[in-house]
Amino acid sequence: MATQPVRSAAPPASVEHEHPRPADGLARPPAWESTRPLTVEALAVAFDHPEPFTIGVEEELLLVDPVRLELVPAVDDVLELLGRDDRYARELRPSQLETVTRVCTTAADACRELTAARRDLVIALDGRYRVLASGTHPTSLPWGQITDADRYRQIADEYPWAARRSLACGLHIHVAVSGADRALAVYNALRSYLPELAAVGANSAFFEGRDTGMSSVRPKLNEAFPRSGIPPAFAGWDELVRFVEWGRRGGLFPDATHLWWELRPHPVHGTLEIRVVDTQTRLEDAAAIVALVQALVVRLVEQHDAGEPLPVHETHRIAENSWRAHRHGVRGWVVDLDTGVQEPMRDRIARLVAELEPYAERYGALDHLTDVRGLLVDNGSDRQRYVQEREGVDGLVRWLVDQTERSATGA
Repeated sequence: MATQPVRSAAPPASVEHEHPRPADGLARPPAWESTRPLTVEALAVAFDHPEPFTIGVEEELLLVDPVRLELVPAVDDVLELLGRDDRYARELRPSQLETVTRVCTTAADACRELTAARRDLVIALDGRYRVLASGTHPTSLPWGQITDADRYRQIADEYPWAARRSLACGLHIHVAVSGADRALAVYNALRSYLPELAAVGANSAFFEGRDTGMSSVRPKLNEAFPRSGIPPAFAGWDELVRFVEWGRRGGLFPDATHLWWELRPHPVHGTLEIRVVDTQTRLEDAAAIVALVQALVVRLVEQHDAGEPLPVHETHRIAENSWRAHRHGVRGWVVDLDTGVQEPMRDRIARLVAELEPYAERYGALDHLTDVRGLLVDNGSDRQRYVQEREGVDGLVRWLVDQTERSATGA
């Protein structure tokens, strides 16, 4: 059993949720916030980008106490130490912090933004708290209460078991695609590559003090929420709009921000948001994955513009490959979505990297893309197991914290 975390001197702004039954025993629709309907016209405006392929990155991090390295619900104290810097935001639990980059032109720019945000965070904390970057905390059991904000209270009320069990961290990558029709075609095709991205970015092998047997257990935790995993394909934006309006009218969810798929079109930013990758302990690994994603989107756009048909594969076929990517990471295999032919995951990703090199070079990200090959030797989950075998699970936690901070302050 993990020890209790050291609490911060400033009490966190968090609330405990109870879920009493109505007097008649019948469930009621959630009291979601009031939102505007999503429209095809609004999506067309959102995807009308003057500059294509810009990137924004969000990195979810864990706050731990400096002695036991257990989760500590200190986000409000940390935000005060950071001077309310808009690069940092709350998440579902007050032991979690999100860093957000500005809109960047290249993967190198995004890496510099991520590095600066993590470095400034470590400097501001000055040892009062420490930071751990991984898809999960390997050992900590007391995850703390839910952050005191309307959105998170509503999520906790609607999904009580999922909210109690969920504390997972992802690297979310937004890429702007100009033109709504083009963006939809790329979205449908990009779904097929989610298993490869998941395998490269797997970094959550341990949970509740045990080896899960997974390279990335984070997606299994996320599956406790609805509208997660591999997203559906849409023949037109009107299909997405009708689905969101149906859920909105029925009280199922308030808007498209409650679509938690591993890839989603973002109707506010006008981006394709890739959410399948675990938070990376080393920033150079994050930069490599960002470069891979940007180059892949550029290639798909150019194929579309050249009149080449983009693949639209069935969700259940992609999900089969996705399961094996989460299970085995880069050490497994992938199955061709059309033919069923097996291929080692490492070979598949190495071939993809070689195909994408011209596109990455155009955006000054060739060096970062090349670093993906290093992740084929050992990605985050492989390193976690290597350290745990030699230093135990507590040693793994210390290593993750040290690597998280050194990756930023040594850059």
